[in-house]
Amino acid sequence: MYRIREVDALDEDIVDVLTDLHRSTFLHAAPVPEFEHGHWWLAFREAEPVAFAGVVPSTHVSNAGYFCRVGVLEKHFGHRLQLRMMRALESRARLIGWSSIVSDTTDNLPSANNFIRAGYSLFRPRHPWAWPSTLYWRKLIRY
Repeated sequence: MYRIREVDALDEDIVDVLTDLHRSTFLHAAPVPEFEHGHWWLAFREAEPVAFAGVVPSTHVSNAGYFCRVGVLEKHFGHRLQLRMMRALESRARLIGWSSIVSDTTDNLPSANNFIRAGYSLFRPRHPWAWPSTLYWRKLIRY
């Protein structure tokens, strides 16, 4: 059984856990985020943290959250943890009052499929912020 909860990224112990999970899931492919910004979740299998996700205010789309990171330890793939954390951050985004969540994927088919399962649509941002082959995703959460 997995359990997901929002965590306080101002707590040094939580930041250490988030940093360790980031390094274990992204290796050196992406810089470690500034966890004190935004909202962060951990997924636990019993007491062991096995996945994380975060959302921050978007700097590219007005009144939106940017789903900036998600990482799941390979041993725990296939349990819909990314999808479950997406639902949690969408709930937080509604409470904040954002109208949408945006994100991007580059060469990551499982993640792209999770965006589709979660109801996200492809969109073309006015000012693309990533690589030429990046797919941009958006989900309206407030109508």
